[in-house]
This record gives sequence, structure tokens and C-alpha cells, in this order.
Amino acid sequence: MADVMEKDTMRNYHIASEKMNPEASRYPYCIVWTPIPVLSWLFPFIGHMGICTSTGVIRDFAGPYFVSEDNMAFGRPTKYWMLDVSKVYASGSNAWDTAVHDASEEYKHRMHNLCCDNCHSHVAMALNLMRYENSTSWNMIKLCLLALIHGKHVSALPASLLLFFPPLQIRFEGHREMSALFSQSFDTQPADILQ
Repeated sequence: MADVMEKDTMRNYHIASEKMNPEASRYPYCIVWTPIPVLSWLFPFIGHMGICTSTGVIRDFAGPYFVSEDNMAFGRPTKYWMLDVSKVYASGSNAWDTAVHDASEEYKHRMHNLCCDNCHSHVAMALNLMRYENSTSWNMIKLCLLALIHGKHVSALPASLLLFFPPLQIRFEGHREMSALFSQSFDTQPADILQ
């Protein structure tokens, strides 16, 4: 029995990964993540999250009363976490898509709140509606942690640089400017000061 289940899981991953197309931002049966400027630089585990349909169309709660389709609020995904469609309680892509649609319709009537009711909550509702892994206890904290653990970068080097380059650039630019200012103060000769 375990062998049959493992083969089904592997087949589902294979089918979904064949349909995956990062150039077109298509990630079937995935949760996608992108950094939020400044906030993700300070706290790299915090970012913007969306959930994809069976065809890879991204749905994300992008702001008050607005769920976007294929246009994530903070740019293209930099990480994805592929889920196993066979772990949906009702099973099948129809149950997956129905849950993503229903969660999106519900969030079109909600106010966005950074701390309580946000993009992570939208994804959690979709997973709860489909009873992913036979669970209805998905929440933003659980998703944040699991996406951090299981998420894969869309491309190894650029995604890491996109996440960490801006704070490093700010730090090194500031260091370079301070060094230049500091060195200028010591470049003046006593004779220059008197003139």
C-alpha cells in the first residue's frame, strides 16, 4: 500500500514539475513566495505569498479587497514550494482549483492587515478548504515556517542575490561613503587648515 502511495506521489510531482515554467511564472500546485522590499531585507523569513492553480496561475491577496491573478504584488516569485495534489482530501485538480477560487473570492471582500489577515492567511484558507493533508489548521505562522524549510529558489544564484543584495549594497555604500568622509578629514594638512 505504501509503495502505491509513494508511486502516486512521485507521479504527481513529475506531472507538476513538467508543467512548471519559471519564465512564464507558472508553478502548478505550488505556494510561491517573493521578498517584500525593506521588510524582507531586515527579516529574510518574511515575504509575500501566493498559491497557484493546477495550471500554475498565481493568486495572491495583494491588498484590501483585491486578489490578483498572475501579477504578484511584489514581483515574480523567487521561491516556490511544490505541494502534492494527492494529499487534497477530495483529491484531484478540480478540488484544488475550487479551493483556490473560493479562498480568493472570500478575500476579495476582506481588508488586508499586515499582522493578522494577509497573503499568508489567504493561502492558509485555500489549504484549509481543500483539507490539504486532511488538516484544517493551516495558518500564516505554519505556512511561513514550512515555506522557509521546503521552499526552493526559482534560480539558485539570482534569487539569493535579489533577497540579500539591497541590504548589502546599502551597508557597503554607507561604509564606502563613511570611509571617504573619514579619509578626507585626515587628508587635510595643518598648513591647509591655517590658510
